[in-house]
Amino acid sequence: MQACPTWYPTFMKKTSVYLSERDDARLAELSKREGRSRAEIIRAAIAAYWSPPSPKRRTFLMEGCAEGDGTSAADIPEEEYLKGFGEDSFGP
Repeated sequence: MQACPTWYPTFMKKTSVYLSERDDARLAELSKREGRSRAEIIRAAIAAYWSPPSPKRRTFLMEGCAEGDGTSAADIPEEEYLKGFGEDSFGP
């Protein structure tokens, strides 16, 4: 029995990917240009593409007791609160 010439890390799962001729050529060019294996480039592309799930929607103690879009006071720009500040509201 002949020994396997390539050693695969046991912490990785082997899989197959079907690529078009064009994508295969692109992958080969990237591999040659960057001096990295095709598998390494594919893993890097997956890592760049994947993003963690967005945080859960915020809930408030008094949610549902009033009308509106649910915007938090923390989301309103400070300039909005300062509009008209210092102006005489009683008129002339």
